[in-house]
Amino acid sequence: MGKHGGMKTRASVCLSNGVIFLAGAFLSLTLVWSYFSLFSPSLNFILTGLLSDNDTIKCSGLDMEFDPPDSGFYDDPDLSYSIEDSITGWDEKRKQWLELHPTFKPGSANRIVMVTGSQSTPCKNPIGDHLLLRCFKNKVDYCRIHGHDIFYSNSLLHPNMSSYWAKLPVVKAAMIAHPEAEWIWWVDSDAIFTDMEFKPPLHRYRQHNLVVHGWANIIYDKQSWTALNAGVFLMRNCQWSMELLDAWKSMGPMSPDYAKWGPIQRSIFKDKMFSESDDQTALIYLLYKHKELYHPKIYLEAEYYFQGYWIGVVGEFFANVTERYLEMEREDATLRRRHAEKVSERYGAFREERFLKGEFGGRGSRRRAFVTHFTGCQPCSGDHNPIYDGDTCWNEMIRALNFADNQVLRVYGHVHSDFSKTSPLQPVPFDYPDEPW
Repeated sequence: MGKHGGMKTRASVCLSNGVIFLAGAFLSLTLVWSYFSLFSPSLNFILTGLLSDNDTIKCSGLDMEFDPPDSGFYDDPDLSYSIEDSITGWDEKRKQWLELHPTFKPGSANRIVMVTGSQSTPCKNPIGDHLLLRCFKNKVDYCRIHGHDIFYSNSLLHPNMSSYWAKLPVVKAAMIAHPEAEWIWWVDSDAIFTDMEFKPPLHRYRQHNLVVHGWANIIYDKQSWTALNAGVFLMRNCQWSMELLDAWKSMGPMSPDYAKWGPIQRSIFKDKMFSESDDQTALIYLLYKHKELYHPKIYLEAEYYFQGYWIGVVGEFFANVTERYLEMEREDATLRRRHAEKVSERYGAFREERFLKGEFGGRGSRRRAFVTHFTGCQPCSGDHNPIYDGDTCWNEMIRALNFADNQVLRVYGHVHSDFSKTSPLQPVPFDYPDEPW
């Protein structure tokens, strides 16, 4: 679904049938469970003890078995998942759902569902399916480490909304399917997480409903169709977003006015390279023509690589930034300490506070690029932008994937010794990198 162009955790603790439920111990355990339910709502503790031959006790942070019958918005036959139909009162519908499912309320303000996808047919490019699989694995790894749910779509939810427009129907459907989530995070199939520790600063976006990488001055002063990139965005699950999708889709191929929107967009954004209306220029158009309506609620993130154009990220950058991160670990043994994957966020937060606080992303920065977006590479079709030579796209995607994979595999005791080769892996010494290979 990339565009041709240049540019938590759920832990289960099972107690055997022989556990004696003493009153004081049960009270203490209940208090501990309550604490974790409030402050780590994705944790899921299941306590099972034998009360009788058939009865068990189950205390769960998220009760995924309870759903009141005939009392929610899902029971309304007029509510439609289709991008064609509008939804009203969505904020109230979500609020009521959370009231009816109280175990999902703690932490809901920061709960994220990631959504991504690709075409439904086999790739024409011989390496395409392999690259898409690895790109998906990269997103699954990131979501597992940070406790996000993920949904992958390889089907068109609307027959006319194909290519880069296919994201809008699936994002709307995900909003309806996940009322427990505050944010839907769309990530193009060709966008790769290259900093597995970093977490978007959601506190920064408290007053905003859409977060996208971009620059206001390029929208309003230079009128460029590359002023933002719509391949990665965080959208708040709210009525405002539903209405934005309605306005956004009106410039898409399901609209009877679709043919007119391309020339209109090109008349304003003169560097737009192709004639048909696309999702990215459509979003910029809304920001440009209706600034008072959309600009206050859209956060144009440019302080870090919310998505970074791969040409400016790969090359020597991966090797250089890897060495900078190893230097941090040589300096502080806390970062060299072996640990379970479930507590990886603790070490990412330590690195952030100790070494990277206030450090912006970009060339010369000590910070890794958060997301590296292979815009224009088209790994599935193979029809990459002709400005790239030969197999540059595929080779650099492999390097980016191995660069990210090392951050995951190290917790499993191994790393890729060469970014350009997926295998073999190399075991990590006990005190690496202070202890040499």
